[in-house]
Amino acid sequence: MVEAIAKAVKDKEHLLVQAGTGTGKSLGYLTPALLVDGPVVVSTATLALQNQLVEHDLPRLADAVQPVLGRKPTFAVLKGRHHYLCAAKLEHADEEGPTDTLFDAEPAPKAGQWLGEGARLGKQILRIRKWSEKTQTGDRDELDPGVEDLAWRQVSMPARDCVGAGRCPYGAECFAEASRARAREADIVVTNHSLLAVDMIAGRQIVPPHKLLIVDEAHELADRVSSAAQAEITPEAVERAGRRSRTMITPAAAESLAEAADALTVSLADIPAGRLTDGLPERLRLAVSMIESATRAGLTAIGEIKADDPDPVGKQQAKAVLDELSTTSQRLLEDNDYDVAWVEKSDMGSGRRALVVAPLSVAGTLSEKLYADRTVVVTSATLTLGGRFDTVARSLGLPVAPPSPAAAAGPASGDGWTSLDVGSPFDYPKQGILYVAAHLPRPQASGLPDAAGAELLRLVEALGGRTLGLFSSRKAATQAAELLRAKTDLPILLQGEETLPILVRKFKEQQDSCLFGVMSLWQGVDVPGDSCQLVVIDRLPFPRPDEPLAAARAAAVDASGGSGFSAVSVPIAAVRLAQGVGRLIRSTGDKGVVAVLDSRLETARGYGSYLRKSLPPFWYTTRPDVAEGALRRLANT
Repeated sequence: MVEAIAKAVKDKEHLLVQAGTGTGKSLGYLTPALLVDGPVVVSTATLALQNQLVEHDLPRLADAVQPVLGRKPTFAVLKGRHHYLCAAKLEHADEEGPTDTLFDAEPAPKAGQWLGEGARLGKQILRIRKWSEKTQTGDRDELDPGVEDLAWRQVSMPARDCVGAGRCPYGAECFAEASRARAREADIVVTNHSLLAVDMIAGRQIVPPHKLLIVDEAHELADRVSSAAQAEITPEAVERAGRRSRTMITPAAAESLAEAADALTVSLADIPAGRLTDGLPERLRLAVSMIESATRAGLTAIGEIKADDPDPVGKQQAKAVLDELSTTSQRLLEDNDYDVAWVEKSDMGSGRRALVVAPLSVAGTLSEKLYADRTVVVTSATLTLGGRFDTVARSLGLPVAPPSPAAAAGPASGDGWTSLDVGSPFDYPKQGILYVAAHLPRPQASGLPDAAGAELLRLVEALGGRTLGLFSSRKAATQAAELLRAKTDLPILLQGEETLPILVRKFKEQQDSCLFGVMSLWQGVDVPGDSCQLVVIDRLPFPRPDEPLAAARAAAVDASGGSGFSAVSVPIAAVRLAQGVGRLIRSTGDKGVVAVLDSRLETARGYGSYLRKSLPPFWYTTRPDVAEGALRRLANT
């Protein structure tokens, strides 16, 4: 991996590297990065990996190479502006009341609760003030103990609301600007996919100029870019825009914003949640048109921010929220072919309602903005689907050459890029078994079928706990937990009953425990050793039919004469399944069984074998007695 990355940098050629868990891929890409002239940017999807790089891998590597390089390499973390304390916001933090930004993003407290909310948050802001006098970075992650999001929003500044260091009275002491300055001087800059996506869309104004970009956990990148390009309108956002700008616009403009918010509330109430396949319904289109007109009038009334403005920060905040609503409204009214619109509603009666728009595909955006003027190394444990790199390469905007008859699997390449699978240090056929319960009925209704529940119970009892249950729905996870609690004396941990870090810690410490949960557990659990020797997956993780983006992308493929299911749904399931299966073997000493309670992995023609080829090469069986026998032997070791 080190040699391939060094060659890619030398040849100015992009590289896709699949490196399994335990390979040491972070050192594999950080080592050649130190030989690059100028900053190297490393982007991760999760905070856990970012912390691993900054707290463990980079310090060790910097110490190790100092005698070789003759100097100690430097590194810095680059986060979004809202992660840092803002002195301008802090000055006015105590002035903001419940009618302004304090409770904008939360349901309004019941009568009589304002005082309690304000007192609690006031104490937190006071603690932030004391911390501000000694912090060198202003980074929220250094504030221990932490504070609630509501309190932090009072003292931080989203990028859209910032007037810029040149026009801010606190620009010279800005923590966010200082973090960017440190990043410009560092050898290696560690950031995240979300900020990288925003930087691409904004024309590379945030991340320092660099010659090498390394994207780890790259299977997440396209989704993060989609999220960055996604926008929404809610009645609460329109009302908030009116409150923030009420002292800066005309009474008529303020009244128009209030009327537009009411119109959106009424129109969203009449429309069921889901994708809008035929454009905006007439009443919804009228409401969005009212928002577009009202926000445009508000922006005209506010005008430009001048150096002598008494409150440039407040003015910029008002302009930012109006401009975002105006831009999103125009985008929705265009009804173009490259955007997907849908209505979101919470399950809680009168809860959140939103009109959302997102790009149908981000491959074009990535092709245009990710690769120019730098070498990009893309790496993950799950880059090959069905044994090939092609699907992931296309999703990342790379051109893919038609496969030759001899290239049924393995490395792939295209114009300006190559691929490499460095394998794994694990002996999967000897360390693990992939058991597919092919005798079970094909899953139909949501939840955990009785037959799957009985199979789960037999497997868990054979091992005596030590089970991570990955479920397709909260209902199925809850049913599984209730079943095991009723039929066994094992400690059963259920996602949602405590915070995830606490649940994972208990799962590690209580060797006979079981941890059951949904999608966030499929990637977020790293439990090597005997505490996790059985991973159970209740059904293949295809996207739900009501996932608007996946459904729209599949429909687009169907309309062009292809198979949306094969081109969209199956690859999504392959990545998710590979991530879930990857929870079992985390070190060379691990042993165990992955049990998939969905017979389609064995019986489905076409995609069943494709999904199996996307998984590590475990010893494979469909015999229940073989799986139960292996688990009993593990229980006795």
